Amino acid sequence: MTNPMRTKVPIQGAGLTKPGVAILQFIFIFFIGFIETLFRHGFGLLTGLAIWVAYYGGLTLGRKGTTYVAVVAPPIALLLATILIHPIFSGFSLSASKLGIDFLATLASVAPFLLTGALYGWWFYFKERRSLTSSAQVLS
Repeated sequence: MTNPMRTKVPIQGAGLTKPGVAILQFIFIFFIGFIETLFRHGFGLLTGLAIWVAYYGGLTLGRKGTTYVAVVAPPIALLLATILIHPIFSGFSLSASKLGIDFLATLASVAPFLLTGALYGWWFYFKERRSLTSSAQVLS
């Protein structure tokens, strides 16, 4: 009898759907970004680590076929989190120039995390795609 606590699958069932992966990544990045902005007044190391965890979590917890969404969603989630969080802490100003400067500052602070997470995610996506096409060629 196997120990149920030592399974290789992190969740029971088929996994998260495409919308589930995107929503989970957005909520996680938004929550950590909000907490970090509350205490540090901007995005930084914690938000970058949250981006890495969002990439890994999306790739790990998603169903087959959700890899593309798991790779594309974190930068979009970061954009939405920036648009929602920064006006709250800058006096509810929706000035386009202020929002643009805030977004560039956010990108500058988390760029290494976005780039390395995206490189890993795209590598994983193309590896999975290659394995699916090679197994389809064997079957035909």
